[in-house]
Amino acid sequence: MAQKTDSPVMSALCGRCPRCGGGHLFSGYLKVAVSCPVCELDYAGHDAADGPVVPIMLIVGFLAAGGVLWLEFALYPPIWFHMVIWPPVVLLLSLALLRPFKALFIGAQFKFRAEGDKFPDKNL
Repeated sequence: MAQKTDSPVMSALCGRCPRCGGGHLFSGYLKVAVSCPVCELDYAGHDAADGPVVPIMLIVGFLAAGGVLWLEFALYPPIWFHMVIWPPVVLLLSLALLRPFKALFIGAQFKFRAEGDKFPDKNL
């Protein structure tokens, strides 16, 4: 069993259950597991939806646009070179950031007790 972390967000970022830190959060690359095999937390209400996409688009867009401008003014490559280099870079960066951002959103949802459209804690 994995070591329990203090924060549900950090547990989720490590790919672990936000409640116990022991079970797996994902059953595939981006597919959230049905429940935690250790503490049996049901993940059905914890869904990141399209939330991670916006920060990823901003980050990857900034890096790609900056890279294109730097490469263009530093080396003056032909257009075909940009067309060969940048689509795979954007795709790989997007795929690399998607799982951690999805885990971050799910961990934050659990930390602040948000499940779908309801908040179980009455004090919030």
